Amino acid sequence: MQKRITIINGHPNSESFNRAIADAYKMGALANGAEVKEINIHALDFDSNLQFGYKQVMPLETDLLTAMEAIKWANHLVWIHPVWWGGLPGKMKGFIDRTFLPGITFKYKKDSIWWDKLLKGKSARIITTMDQPGWYYSLFYGKPSINQLKKSTLQFCGVSPVKVTTIGPIRNTDAARRNNFLKRINALGVNFK
Repeated sequence: MQKRITIINGHPNSESFNRAIADAYKMGALANGAEVKEINIHALDFDSNLQFGYKQVMPLETDLLTAMEAIKWANHLVWIHPVWWGGLPGKMKGFIDRTFLPGITFKYKKDSIWWDKLLKGKSARIITTMDQPGWYYSLFYGKPSINQLKKSTLQFCGVSPVKVTTIGPIRNTDAARRNNFLKRINALGVNFK
């Protein structure tokens, strides 16, 4: 089966190290014959606030419709984001709030507490950067951003397996260490992991 990968970069700065990570993964995947699409959340034009909660539908802006088509097209999703205050960047959270909706990524069953998972058949990799080692984030904080994206969003909608790569600490790293991080990410792309 042809590997179709959509890379979702959640960092709001187009020149961040997360951009370099996305590029490294993409180069590896393309080198091994994958088709790749990208979603750079910072460049999307949409209202990130779910203004009415789930009581009133907000029509999806063109950029969100295009992004969701890229997510549905893929059989592997790569989510890249920094950890800020233990969580996801605001616009990335807003992107999920606005697009991972009933009828699009899951569907509640009538008169039941259960739901249909509309993203079954897809796998994912979360690559997250932080200013602390991944083991520290996990042990002392319980890795809230990873749990939110992996369990409460992707697996909730049927994506499985969802694997995680933590990159950190980023702060105060030199060019050689960052280059080693990028080599590691490139290898994930080559192997479609």
